Amino acid sequence: MATLDDVREIALGLPGTFEKVDGHRGGAGWRTAGGLFAWERGPSKADLAALAKLGRQWPEGPVIGIRTDGLEPKEALLASLPGVLFTIPHFDGYPAVLVRLDAVEREQLAELVADSWLLKAPRATARQWLAERGLDEG
Repeated sequence: MATLDDVREIALGLPGTFEKVDGHRGGAGWRTAGGLFAWERGPSKADLAALAKLGRQWPEGPVIGIRTDGLEPKEALLASLPGVLFTIPHFDGYPAVLVRLDAVEREQLAELVADSWLLKAPRATARQWLAERGLDEG
C-alpha cells in the first residue's frame, strides 16, 4: 500500500520536478517545465454521478492521476493492472489513468510515476536519467 507521501517522495526525486497545489481542487500536483505528470485526484460530484449511471463507485482511499503515452498505452495499462488502475468518463479520450494508492505497491507506483514523468521531462534530462539506470528510450 502506497501513500501520498510516497508519491511526493518519488515525484520530487525525479529531476526538474516541483510540486504545486491546484487552485481549483486543492490537491497536490507534480510537474516539470513540460507540464503536469501526476496529481492528487478526488472525485467531483459530476464524477460520482457519471459513475453511478454506470453502476460503479469511486474507490475508497487516496487516488492519483498519471499521464499515459496515448490512448492505446492507457488501455493496455488498465488491462494489465485492473485492481490498481481505473478510469472514469471524465477521462474518456484523455491519456491518463487513475491509481488507487491503497492497492499499489510502492515499487510499482515508482515505475508508474517515472513513466509518466518521462512524458513531461525535458528530453535531454529524460535521456540522462534513463542512461544512468542502464535503460534506453525504447
